[in-house]
Amino acid sequence: MSLNIGLLRKHLQGFLFKQLFNELGWNRPTLPPQMLPVDDQTFTLTQVAELAGVQVFEVTTPGGQIPDAKTRKKVHTAVAKHYHEHLLIFVDGSRAQSVWYWVRREGPGSFPRDHFYDKNQSGDLHISKLQAMFVDVAEFDQEGNVSVVAVAHKLKAALDVEKTTKRFFREFAEERGAFASQIEGIPNERERAWYASVLLHRLMFIYFLQRKGFLDGGNQNYLQDKLKESQQRGPNRYYSEFLQALFFEGFAHPKEDRSPTAQALIGEIRYLNGGLFLPHPIEQKYAAIRVPDTAFENLLALFTRYSWNLDDSPGGKDNEINPDVLGYIFEKYINQKAFGAYYTRPEITEYLCERTIYPLILSKVNEPDLPGLPGRRFDSVSEMLMRLDNALAKKLVFKVLPSLKLLDPACGSGAFLIAALKTLLNVYAAVLGWIEAHGNPELQDWLRREKGEHPNFFYFVRKRIITDNLFGVDIMAEATEIARLRLFLALVASAQRVEDLEPLPNIDFNILVGNSLIGLLHVDEAEYNKRNPQQGLFSRSYPELVAERLRKLEAYRHAAQTLKAEDLRGLRDDIEKDRQEAIRVLNEMLKDEFGRLGIKYEQATWDEANNKEGKSKKRAVTTQDIEALQPFHWGYEFSEVMAQGGFDAIITNPPWETFKPIDREFASSITGNLDRRTSNVKEFQSEFHKLLKNPHIRREYENYLSSFPT
Repeated sequence: MSLNIGLLRKHLQGFLFKQLFNELGWNRPTLPPQMLPVDDQTFTLTQVAELAGVQVFEVTTPGGQIPDAKTRKKVHTAVAKHYHEHLLIFVDGSRAQSVWYWVRREGPGSFPRDHFYDKNQSGDLHISKLQAMFVDVAEFDQEGNVSVVAVAHKLKAALDVEKTTKRFFREFAEERGAFASQIEGIPNERERAWYASVLLHRLMFIYFLQRKGFLDGGNQNYLQDKLKESQQRGPNRYYSEFLQALFFEGFAHPKEDRSPTAQALIGEIRYLNGGLFLPHPIEQKYAAIRVPDTAFENLLALFTRYSWNLDDSPGGKDNEINPDVLGYIFEKYINQKAFGAYYTRPEITEYLCERTIYPLILSKVNEPDLPGLPGRRFDSVSEMLMRLDNALAKKLVFKVLPSLKLLDPACGSGAFLIAALKTLLNVYAAVLGWIEAHGNPELQDWLRREKGEHPNFFYFVRKRIITDNLFGVDIMAEATEIARLRLFLALVASAQRVEDLEPLPNIDFNILVGNSLIGLLHVDEAEYNKRNPQQGLFSRSYPELVAERLRKLEAYRHAAQTLKAEDLRGLRDDIEKDRQEAIRVLNEMLKDEFGRLGIKYEQATWDEANNKEGKSKKRAVTTQDIEALQPFHWGYEFSEVMAQGGFDAIITNPPWETFKPIDREFASSITGNLDRRTSNVKEFQSEFHKLLKNPHIRREYENYLSSFPT
C-alpha cells in the first residue's frame, strides 16, 4: 500500500482530518464528541482517528480562538487523564488555522511540541511529518493489530523534531569539513573552504527541489540516482561531468540551448538562471578543480537521513529542516560573537517587519495625491484592507508597494529579508484578492492579463518583490550568498508544479558585500571626475558612469528570459569590472576624507621580549588600510535609491557585541584546524603563542589587531 500524497494534501488543506488519518491507515472514529472544561472555558473534543489506543482529537472552543500555549498544555493534561497517548489538533472557528499539539515525555518531565498549519500553506512541511504517521498493512499482525508502542513511536518520529535537528547540525558541520578537505585544485585553504560552501549551497538548493518533485519527471532521488549512473560510466566523474552539466547547462540554459551530451546526462531540468548557476569567481580563478565521488556519497548519505521540504510559511518552528535551516547552519558555522552574526527566530523577524513596514505603507497611502483620496486616513493596515476601493487598490498595486525600498545593512543569512518578503506578500495577496472579487473592469482586466502571462501569479509577485523591493549588505561574502539562496528558495516554495517555475531573478547587485558602517553616502561628482580623468573616445563623467551602470543593472535584473547564459555572465562581469574601478577611486576619496577629519590608523606592535602585543602607534591612513576595511559606498552602489532620498526603511538586528579582536577568529583564518585540535582555553593559548613565533603569522596578527579600535 502506497501513500497518495496528492490526496493527503487535499485532505490537509480542506481540514478534513478524519479522511486524512484514514488515508494514513488509522482507524475511523468511534467516540462521540466530548465537552472538556478547563479553567473558565469549555472545549469540544471530536475524535478524528484511533489506532492501538492512541487517540487523535480535534479541539475547538465556542469563541473560535486557538488557545495560548499555557492553556493548550492544560487541555493536554486533562485529556491525558483518560487517554495517555494522544495528539490534539487545535482548530480556529473559520477552520483556516490549526496547531497540532503533542507532548514528549522524558522521565518526570514533559516537553510540548506544537506545529502550526494554515490552510493557505502548500503543506509540504506538514506532509513530510504526516508521512511518518503512515501505517502500512504489512505492519499489522495476523490478528490485524499493531502495538501501541509502534504507533506512539510514529507520533514521536513525526512531531519530535528537536533531537533530529540538533543531530543534523552536528553531522553537517563534520561533513562540511570533510567535504572541503577532499576538494583539489584550490591551493588556498580559505578559498577552498569558501568553494565548499558554494557547492554545498547549490546542492542543498537542488535537494530542496528534488524533495519537491521538481527534477526529471518528479524523481525524488535524482542526485543519488545520477551519482550511481556516473559511477557506472567511470570513477570520479560526478563533479566534472554531471554536476558541471547540471549547473552550467541544465539550470543555466533553456532546453533548446543545451548540448546533446548535457541533455543526456541531466534529463528533464527546468531552466532557472538566477546567478546561482553562473560560474562563481573561484571557479573562474581555478580551472582545474576536482572533487572525488566519495565526497558526494557521504554528503548525499547525510541528506537522505533527513526530511527536506520547501514550506517557508509563518508559524513554522526554527528547529525544522526547511529553508530556515540555512540560517542556522550559517550562524552555527561561523564564530557568531566575532562577526556579530545572530540568527533571529522567524516570529520575531516577522513581527518587527510588520511593525516597520505596515506604518510605512500607511504613511504613503495617507498621502493625498489621488483624486477622491484627500483627507482619507487609515489607522491600521487591517482597516485599510477592509475598506479597499478601486482607487486605493490601484494606488497600492501600481505606486505604493512597487516603490518601497527596504534594506538590511547587516543581512547575514537573510532572515529579515525573508520576513520583509512575507510581510509585503500578505498585503499584495489581500489587495489582489479584492481586485479579483470586487475590482472594476479595468483592474480585473489588468489582473487577468498578468495571470495569463504567468503560470503561478504569486510566484511572479514574490519575484517582483525580491527584485524591486529588497536590498542587503553584509561584510561576509558567504552571508550574501546564503541570503540570495534563501530568497530563491522562498520564491520556489510558492510553486505547486514544476511548470510554475519561471527563471530566478538576478539579484547579485541587490545583495552586496561590504562594510555598511564605512563608506561614502554621497559622491562628489567633481572630485570623482578630477581623480578619474577619462580621455578619448570612451571618456565618461561620473553622472555618465552612473547612468550607464543603472542601464546595465536594469537589463541584468530583468534579463533572465531574454539573454543567453554567456551573455548574462558577460553583462554581470562587465558591471562588476566597472564597479571595481569605481571602488578604487572612491576608496581614494574616502582616504582623503579621513585625512581631513584627522582620523589616524593605530598600528599594532609586538613586544618581542615578552612575546605579546605592544603599545600601538598612530600613523596616517593609507589606501591599503581603506581597502582592508571593505567600505561600502552607498552613493555609488545604490545610487538610484540614494538619489531619491534613501531607503524607506532599515530592517536589521542591532549590534549586540563590541567590535573587538578574538584570537580564535584569527587562528581559524590562518589554520582552520587549530581550534578543533585544542580542547580548552589553556591548551589553545599555548598552541596560539607557538603559532605567533612565526614572523609571517605575527605580522598578519599585528595587521589583524590594527583593524580594531583601541
